[in-house]
Amino acid sequence: MSNVDRPSGTSSLGDEAPPSSGRPSGRFSLPAPPPEPGLIEFHKARVERFIGHLGELAQLTARTARSLVKRPFELETTMAQLESLGVKSMGIVAVTSIFIGMVMTIQFAFGFKRFGAVEYIPRVIIISFCRELAPTLTAIIVGGRIGSGMAAEVGAMNVTEQVDAIRALGADPAKKLVLPRVLAAVIVMPLLSVYALALGTAGAVFICSVQLDIKPQLFLSGALEAVRLGDFFAGLAKTPFFGFLIAIIGCHFGLRTTGGTEGVGLSTTRTVVAVSIAILIADFFLTKVLMAFQTP
Repeated sequence: MSNVDRPSGTSSLGDEAPPSSGRPSGRFSLPAPPPEPGLIEFHKARVERFIGHLGELAQLTARTARSLVKRPFELETTMAQLESLGVKSMGIVAVTSIFIGMVMTIQFAFGFKRFGAVEYIPRVIIISFCRELAPTLTAIIVGGRIGSGMAAEVGAMNVTEQVDAIRALGADPAKKLVLPRVLAAVIVMPLLSVYALALGTAGAVFICSVQLDIKPQLFLSGALEAVRLGDFFAGLAKTPFFGFLIAIIGCHFGLRTTGGTEGVGLSTTRTVVAVSIAILIADFFLTKVLMAFQTP
């Protein structure tokens, strides 16, 4: 059949001709994008998400506390976490503490020379390390490492449905995964704090003996005259709380991980930020509480 014999409403392939109006068909139209939230709605949503995170953390903490007395006890898993969190963190704690001790000594020497008070450097260094630098700085440095590691490990188990398999077998993920990590972090952080105090003091002694002509015996005698057991325990008492915050936040973000490897990376990033902020906020309140029981 020639083109002349075909009906006027069909094309050469037998399809219907497009409508003569020139308007696109409704089935090809895209939905309009949602309107961007305003400033108030944006911050309101962020506050709601923050409150939701706090609620989930409280629930996870309660479940972990209840599983503490349930058998069987996860001793082998806890010991493995002690090695992973404690022994493998000693290197970064050593480097950080030694150089912080040396830097702080140089800074205090630069300032005290103006007032002729170089002999007070050992006292200030030791008290600073006992009360703040050793516990808080160690918690921030180590917390970034072990918190992100927990989030990555638990998050990878969550996206590969291993956590769902634990639930399907009748076990509680809070007991199998969270409790050993919390116990290990609570035990490890005081030990790492004492380790950081010793190495930070060694770094300060080295700089004083080399640069400031303060002998190690004079440094230690001056430091021991100023520091008290209350200063030491005021810093040490914070570390179990720091360890708990690191572990519970890391496990929380790990259990909320979705979206494959991209979700795991996002959870680790959020964990590092949340752990650092939580430690600094907790340090302020713990310092206020502990100083209420001490005399100047």
